[in-house]
Amino acid sequence: MDHTRRARITIPGRRPVIADLFAGAGGFSLGAYMAGADIGVAVENNRNAAETYRRNLVQSRLTSARLFDEDILDLDPSDLMRQTGIDPGDCDILLGGPPCQGFSAHRLNDAGVGDPRNRLLLRYFEYVRALRPAFFLVENVPGLLWPRHKDFVETFYATADAADYGTFQPILLNACDYGVPQNRRRVFILGYDRRRTDAPTWPPAPTHQAPSLTPTGATWKTAAEIFATPAPRGDINDVHMNHGATLLEAFARTPPNGGSRKDSGRVLPCHAEHRGHHDVYGRIDPARPGPTMTTACINPSKGRFVHPTEHHGITLRHAARFQTFPDWYTFEGGLMAGGVQVGNAVPVDMARVLVEPLVQAALELRAAETVARDGTYG
Repeated sequence: MDHTRRARITIPGRRPVIADLFAGAGGFSLGAYMAGADIGVAVENNRNAAETYRRNLVQSRLTSARLFDEDILDLDPSDLMRQTGIDPGDCDILLGGPPCQGFSAHRLNDAGVGDPRNRLLLRYFEYVRALRPAFFLVENVPGLLWPRHKDFVETFYATADAADYGTFQPILLNACDYGVPQNRRRVFILGYDRRRTDAPTWPPAPTHQAPSLTPTGATWKTAAEIFATPAPRGDINDVHMNHGATLLEAFARTPPNGGSRKDSGRVLPCHAEHRGHHDVYGRIDPARPGPTMTTACINPSKGRFVHPTEHHGITLRHAARFQTFPDWYTFEGGLMAGGVQVGNAVPVDMARVLVEPLVQAALELRAAETVARDGTYG
C-alpha cells in the first residue's frame, strides 16, 4: 500500500482540513489523509481506540491533530472549537461513524428503537451545525435504513435541511467494490453546505467489480492476499485466540476454503432449533472477498473467522489487513480490544476513495471563494 499517494490536485491552496468524530482507531482519518486531506481534530471516547489513534497518527507525526479522548455527549462543540481555535467554516470535511449497535441487523424485532446510542447520530449533526463544514460524510450499518428507524432518520434529514444543508439519500456501498478484500456493506450519507456550494459528484464509481461481470477493470480482491505474506517480525498484533482441544479438533474437521458449524461437528444444544449463523466455525475462503470484519472478528464462534488452512482463528493482523490497515499500524489494548477497534473501523482504502472527490471539491470551493474575495488565487 502506497502511503505517499495523494489526489491529483491542480488548484493551488492548502490541503483541505477534516474533523473526525467517533474516530475509533483511525481508519476514516488515515483514508482521508491518503486522499489528500489534513486531519485537524478527532474525537474518540474509547480508551484503547484513542491510544491506537494517538500512537499511529499523532505520535508518528502523520498529523498534528488534536485528539479529544472524551465522551462526545459531554464535549460541547463550542468547547472543542475554543480549545483548537477552529472557527465555523475552517473545517472543510466532517467525517464520522457513530457507534452503530443500536441499528445492527443482529438486533431482533424492535430492539434498537430508542437505543441511547442512536442519540450520537444526532449529536454528530450538532457538530455539523457548529463547525459549518463544506461537506459531511456519515457512515453506518445497513440497519439504519430499516423501517423501525424511519422516524429517527427523518429527524436527521429535517435537522440538516433546517441548517441549510443539502443531503444525498442514504446509499448502500460494498467495500469490495472499492478495493477492499472484504464483503462489507455500509450506509453512507453525504451532506453539503447549500450556502457555499452545489452538490458534488458523489459517490465515486466503483474501482473493482465482481468477477462474474464483464471485465472492464479490476475485479474484487480476495482473501488470499491477506494470508499471502507473514506478519512483520515482532508484530504485537500477530496473535490469535488460544483454543482448547475440542475446538482444535473441530477446526481440523472443517474442510479447507469453507465449511460451517455443521461440517466442524460443533453443533451445540443451543443450535438444535436455530437455523441461522451457519457460518460460525467456518473457514475463510481465500478465493473470495473475506467476510465482514465485526467487532468479534477474532472469535471463530462469532462467524466465518477460521484461518483457511491452519487450525485457529484469524489473527488480529489478518483482521486489520482485511480492513486495509497497513502492517505498520498497531492496535492497543490486546487481542479482544483490538478486534473491536478493527471491526468498528471504516476500511482505509474505501475511505480514501470516498473522500478523494470531496477533497477535490473542497479545493475547488476554496479557490472559488478566494477569487471571489481577492480576485486571485491565494
